[in-house]
Amino acid sequence: MSSARGGDKIEKIIARLQQRISEGQFYEAQQQTRGGSGGDLCVLLVDTYKQAELKPDPATKGKLLTCLRLFGSEEPTRKKYIGEIIAKSYGNVLTQKAVYRWSSRFGDYPAGDPELHHVAGSLYAEEHEAYDAEKHLLLGTKDSAEVLARMEYEWFKEDEAHTAAMYAGRAVLPYLITANVRAANTSYRVFTSALNDDKQSQLGAQDVSSNSADLRVFPSIPLLNFLGLLLLAIQRGNPDIYRQLTAKYSSHLKELEMWNEALEIISEIYFGIAKPRQSNPLMDMMSGFFGGGGGGGAPAGGSSRKPAIKAPTSTSMPAAEGLD
Repeated sequence: MSSARGGDKIEKIIARLQQRISEGQFYEAQQQTRGGSGGDLCVLLVDTYKQAELKPDPATKGKLLTCLRLFGSEEPTRKKYIGEIIAKSYGNVLTQKAVYRWSSRFGDYPAGDPELHHVAGSLYAEEHEAYDAEKHLLLGTKDSAEVLARMEYEWFKEDEAHTAAMYAGRAVLPYLITANVRAANTSYRVFTSALNDDKQSQLGAQDVSSNSADLRVFPSIPLLNFLGLLLLAIQRGNPDIYRQLTAKYSSHLKELEMWNEALEIISEIYFGIAKPRQSNPLMDMMSGFFGGGGGGGAPAGGSSRKPAIKAPTSTSMPAAEGLD
């Protein structure tokens, strides 16, 4: 059967799925992606798009997203399907032979279509699959930053109170590494606003204003203040300000060594402070934030619901240290 005829057949199946959804027959539509070969048919649809060299547009993406929303969270084919529709991956690490996925090959975004990333990341966030959600939301749309920040905050609430900055940093720092300053600011604002709303009386946050900037300061969480001041420093782009900032918080930064490489990259991107490196720090750092290696704080093979964190002797909020 030719790819054109195969594509027509799959398109008809997708059309039937869409009709059932429009009629409110959600269970029947979902069952069609299970049992038989529904998931495989969705993957085959992507192959058809690739063979026809179709570009991502509202029509093609709409059909693929219809399929995606029908997969159950435990459906084994779903992760493969998400990978097929979005971005490229690499095969043998020695040959670095790229396996190009549909939207990254035929669309305008080498890392994959932002809308597809946003939908996939939002699904994972709803299911509390934090690492998978991060991978996609960090490359998503302008709406992704708020989704990511709210997920990180919900994740933080399961942990010890002193780790708030680490969770906020999981959104802020990768966004800065990918040069998405707007998303970094949005994620910081959403996270700190949620924190203040929940623990205002306990934290005693203070709003500090000047002619050039406004900042909400958390006296008992100095590294959260560091992130806010880092975002302000980036607006100025002055390397001396960055050096003063890191010097002021140096003792606190030692507590989160997982930030070291991220800050080296950020200092080079935004302040022109270069340090010689032998490895590929961007890939290493992003891998760390995405749950691999030593950058993300998670043990190898561990659950995405809890990063490895040394438990404090007390579960209460840390005592205020002055206006840090």
